[in-house]
Amino acid sequence: MTVPNHFELLASNGQARTGRLTTPHGVVRTPAFMPVGTAGAMKSLHWRDVREAGADIVLGNTYHLMLRPTAERIAALGGLQTFTGWNGPMLTDSGGFQVMSLAQLRKVTEKAVTFRSHIDGATVVLSPERAIEVQRLLGADIVMQLDECVRLPASRDEIERAMQLSLRWAERCKRAFEDAPPGHMLFGIVQGGDVPMLRQQSAQALTGIGFHGYAIGGLAVGEPQAVMLAMIEETAPLLPADRPRYLMGVGTPEDILEAVRRGIDMFDCVMPTRNGRHGLAFTRRGSVNLRNARHADDPRPLDEESPWPAARTYSRAYLHHLVKANEALGAMLLSEINIAYYQQLMAGLRDAIAAGRFDDFAAATRAGWEQGDIAPR
Repeated sequence: MTVPNHFELLASNGQARTGRLTTPHGVVRTPAFMPVGTAGAMKSLHWRDVREAGADIVLGNTYHLMLRPTAERIAALGGLQTFTGWNGPMLTDSGGFQVMSLAQLRKVTEKAVTFRSHIDGATVVLSPERAIEVQRLLGADIVMQLDECVRLPASRDEIERAMQLSLRWAERCKRAFEDAPPGHMLFGIVQGGDVPMLRQQSAQALTGIGFHGYAIGGLAVGEPQAVMLAMIEETAPLLPADRPRYLMGVGTPEDILEAVRRGIDMFDCVMPTRNGRHGLAFTRRGSVNLRNARHADDPRPLDEESPWPAARTYSRAYLHHLVKANEALGAMLLSEINIAYYQQLMAGLRDAIAAGRFDDFAAATRAGWEQGDIAPR
């Protein structure tokens, strides 16, 4: 079966790319960062703030949503967009990460993964076919194959076993997705841990199966950044140039910058909101810990040049107070500041690639991070 292509590559600068991915719920500009709304909500944030910050697409999680409130209930209520109020594109993670993170509560066989629900202990069976069924009930624009992700470091035998199983599951997922509505997409996931040959085998096999897009999974799971970047370099050139490339679960602004340099188009990570809830802000001068006592009497804003209002409006002293007092407003403000910074970074990357100035933009961005936050006078 020929797999339709919904991705338009607009410009390249070295290996860095900018493009446009068309989904049933709108266009996604790439490189794109997808804020994570695991259970159908963005922690500490209103969808309005996520949209105004510049996000085109958000992520939901199959495993969590199938347990609560259930995919069938969401489908009966009109699908994820109607149910949540986010009226843009959505991608759903297949639940493969939970195969790894809930290791004490699951059993993996050729047929499926059997979980013990972390909510009530009930037995839950997630097969490739069920993963696709759940994501289609949710109404996701982009559906991910079910895979097995292995935490690194791991033995080569264990990495290869999981990679081969993921390939067989990829074929089953594609068959289960064949009658999906037009415009909806299925992405295959490259596995292979930190073994270059296995990454290459996985990428080549998935390309042979044929998908709307391709993800690189099983990274940012315990390995050093240098290993992650090396695996991208081994994998990305083997993936079709006319299809979107998604690096799952990544990451820091530096990780994103270096992955875009190596040809990656899409990212997701809980870091902006999770760190915001714990008092850490991302800025053009690197990360700023608002828990630090040096902010207690500082009347300056977090970043007087930020295009995001909260970063220029509230004093550091007030943000410090909110964080130390565990006020919900502190988590809200820092989460939106972080999401906005990530989206500003992506917009800067898109503009720089289109103008053929990626290296200049990357160097200037790095110089800002390396300068660090400016201490109060």
